[in-house]
Amino acid sequence: MAATDAASWLRATAPFGALPPPLFEAAVRAAEIVFHPAGTWLARAGGPPLEHLYVIRKGSVRLERDGQSLQVVEEGEIFGYTSLIARRATLDVQVEDDLVAFRIPDAVFQALLRDAPFARHFADALSERLKAALAQSPVATFRPDLGLEVRQVVRDPPVWVEASATVGEAARALRAASATAVLLRGERPAIVTDRDFRDRVLAEGLGPETPVAAIAAPAPAPLRGDTPIHEAWTALLDAGARPLPVLQDGEIVAVLGATDLLRCTAEGPMAVLRRVERLSSRDALPGYAAKVARMAAALLGGGLDATQIAGFVARLNDTLVGRVVRLAEAELGPAPAPWAWIALGSEGRAEQTLLTDQDNALVHADGADPAWYAAFADRVNADLEAAGFPRCPGGTMARRWSAPVSDWTAWFAGWIDAPSPDALLHAGVFFDYRRVAGGLELARLDAVIATAARKPPFLRFLARAALDFHPPAALLLRFKGGSAIDIKAHGIAPVVLLARCYGLELGGAPRGTLARLEAAVRAGTLAEGVFAEVAEAYRFLMGLRLRLQLRSLAAGEPARSAVAPGELGALERARLKDALRAVRTLQEAGALHFRTQF
Repeated sequence: MAATDAASWLRATAPFGALPPPLFEAAVRAAEIVFHPAGTWLARAGGPPLEHLYVIRKGSVRLERDGQSLQVVEEGEIFGYTSLIARRATLDVQVEDDLVAFRIPDAVFQALLRDAPFARHFADALSERLKAALAQSPVATFRPDLGLEVRQVVRDPPVWVEASATVGEAARALRAASATAVLLRGERPAIVTDRDFRDRVLAEGLGPETPVAAIAAPAPAPLRGDTPIHEAWTALLDAGARPLPVLQDGEIVAVLGATDLLRCTAEGPMAVLRRVERLSSRDALPGYAAKVARMAAALLGGGLDATQIAGFVARLNDTLVGRVVRLAEAELGPAPAPWAWIALGSEGRAEQTLLTDQDNALVHADGADPAWYAAFADRVNADLEAAGFPRCPGGTMARRWSAPVSDWTAWFAGWIDAPSPDALLHAGVFFDYRRVAGGLELARLDAVIATAARKPPFLRFLARAALDFHPPAALLLRFKGGSAIDIKAHGIAPVVLLARCYGLELGGAPRGTLARLEAAVRAGTLAEGVFAEVAEAYRFLMGLRLRLQLRSLAAGEPARSAVAPGELGALERARLKDALRAVRTLQEAGALHFRTQF
């Protein structure tokens, strides 16, 4: 049985299928099947090299260098050849998911290398790995192919069972297909994952005769086969990492899971999400910021723009907050009344690409004892700091800003009705809020924010404050000397601040900067041409700032937003000048629209 399985598996795995029959048969005879549980270290750089070539039958292995992930090798892929060819361990090799693999001894592998096409396959693989290593910075360790479509990364057809099937029947179907999820037939398909079998069957002591429908959940909305993988990441994150059906010509042709996307990059959002979901204690929090930075670098290197990357970072940060919140609740016990943890500033707008200072607050129901919430806020803030979110120098954190919803309603209304400099500062931070945890409804706060649309004096004062951030006039003509340009202060902040004014004028519903400006175009309050130019400028400035920050981190320096003209090539300098002119055009349009001269 093992020999037959090895023969079919190796024949379908390049470059074994092209071997001459005698060599192929030698490989099959030598192949033995092995199992290693998740977490096993198979090799450590500098230690003894691997003594076998591995062909993965099931599971996955992570390849790392200096603590940074290079690649996740999965079903149908090969590892170990670097050790066997170089005669030394150059990478750390750890089992990511329980591993079942065929392994071929070194002596047999060396004999197979006498076949020229077989040897060329591994020579090319080593060459590509070397090129990638030379091209990558210490931060950007892997570059995914973001041009791939979902249908190019899913491999196997879906596994179906009838809705009347038992847990035992469904489990056997799952095992027979070596799959991770099974679909239940019905008007709307349902889905059961291997995790469901573990957590909702075995852990609950249910028997094999249990109806599988009792543990199934409605399948998430399907993806089209031509969906780009970066959109698939978003969909998987939104679905809580549950597998997604894939449609082709109206039929479900596959099920997309996290491991399918992990083939594309070891530092993509799903890889980081998986690690966050596995956090079991505070001891695992340090290092999260570095993981996010490596993910951002990988996605930026893969061609994604910074605004899209920020959306992924926001979802991951929300997941982290959810884990941290549960740790605090487990220690403090249940809250005395409903509450909501809100993210503010760039995190509230989902525009944070790397972890910056904490901006958050806590809203709880009226009449509840504030002591529990104070302790809760303190623990969550401390845990976020341990994960890599620095304290806010201005103190805009939940340990200071924790209050009942009636207080928040009064504060919001007061900032609008009496727009003093402090009130405008608070409005600029808190009116970008986004609830990320807790069940307290915040409709009362949204209703107060909506009143800003009927308060022209407040909007005028807010717009005037936005105009205080602007590109220096000299920069619009030429870059003089070598003085640094602050990308955030001179370019990004003016767009963010003025977009907030346009958004609040429309009732405050959009929170994102470009979404606010786009809404203003639809409402006829901003010219479409101005929006087109500033949207392109904003994306460029966000990307340039992210590249500067990643370069600083790679050099072991604090992330920076300033750049000297001499650091940029001629094309980037020209694009930067064009971007700053677009920012100035938006400010001129905003000054006229909000009548800031009065």
